[in-house]
Amino acid sequence: MLLIHSYWPEHSPPQRRWSTLIREFRAVSWDVDVVTPVAHFPLGRRELPIKLAGSPFRGQRGPHGERIKRVPFIPHSGNFHAARLLDQVFSAGMSIPAGLMWRKADVIIVTAPSLPILIAGYIVAKLRGVPLIVEMRDAWPDLARDARIVKGNVKSLIERVVEAIQMRADLVVAVTEGFAKTLRDRGVQNVATVSNGLDVDAVPSFAPPALDRDVLEALYLGNHGESQRLDVIIRASALVGDAMHLHMVGHGTKRPDLVKLAAELGAPVTFHPSLHGMDVRDRYESADTCIVSLRDDWKSFEATVPSKTYEVLAIGRHVTAIVRGEAARIVTDADGGDVVTWNAEAIASLWRELANDRKRLHAGTSGREWVEKHANYPVLASEYMTLISALVLEKSRVR
Repeated sequence: MLLIHSYWPEHSPPQRRWSTLIREFRAVSWDVDVVTPVAHFPLGRRELPIKLAGSPFRGQRGPHGERIKRVPFIPHSGNFHAARLLDQVFSAGMSIPAGLMWRKADVIIVTAPSLPILIAGYIVAKLRGVPLIVEMRDAWPDLARDARIVKGNVKSLIERVVEAIQMRADLVVAVTEGFAKTLRDRGVQNVATVSNGLDVDAVPSFAPPALDRDVLEALYLGNHGESQRLDVIIRASALVGDAMHLHMVGHGTKRPDLVKLAAELGAPVTFHPSLHGMDVRDRYESADTCIVSLRDDWKSFEATVPSKTYEVLAIGRHVTAIVRGEAARIVTDADGGDVVTWNAEAIASLWRELANDRKRLHAGTSGREWVEKHANYPVLASEYMTLISALVLEKSRVR
């Protein structure tokens, strides 16, 4: 049983990861039950028809034959942290009876963030008497302190709760080696790494960008939030000017501020709504370089890899990597682009160089080959199933 705060038919990082993993689980005849809210991401309200979005406490079949139990949510605008948190707390609370009333699973998996669903997964696992796997897709609770959600020297309630659940879980799965090491150093006993990734066979490999294009086309596709601090790339594009065009695709709490900043600076930026399917493919194909960005003043991001990194590497586009730590190492090891410091002038300087020497934009196949070896979801799913099977077998012997 998987407890998750965003799932099919939504388009989100947890949905992309778990839809693919569950497809592989189902391919070997594993039964999978998913407890998740009625689909309402990212706008905070249901926009899809009930047949797709689901109804509270009603069963639903997923695209791979998984059984889905939807729980209610609190509508909100999608732009305010407090409203989103209240929604997540409410849906997590409703996930507890949903998980308890359903058939008993062999193992409970809960993926965080959101943090409230972490608590719900722990309660369901303990009351049902089954092993608990806690999946940490971000470096929580470290990220909470970096983001100033918690302050001061005394550990907050958030930190204590998250660490307590990590300590009591039968297995903690991290998505980066860096955070797995942090957890082990903290005293968490049973930790494994199953990274984010993608299904390489489902991702196209594009021909290199044209050498004779007059304008450098840069693309950012993803969340427009505090973690990315995308104002720096807006400022960098303004420094480069008409020699480039920056496309910003997605949504997030900082998007209105970014639109305002671009207008004030006269930056060569076009903002696009969230795109899916062929629209994403077309946008990638038209790009010269794709941006992955995480702010450099949050220490936890040294052990964080933006999930889009794997996608950009696989399609064969040059990466403008405004990251450090493990993410920077991956781009360097894959020979997929340039790692640049979190500074507008440094980024602008790189983009000027790329515009003047477009041969540097030809990323080749090394990035795709790296992803096939290290971050291909069919392989990752097999590793995950091995971990789950070993845990269930171990717990059955103890009983």
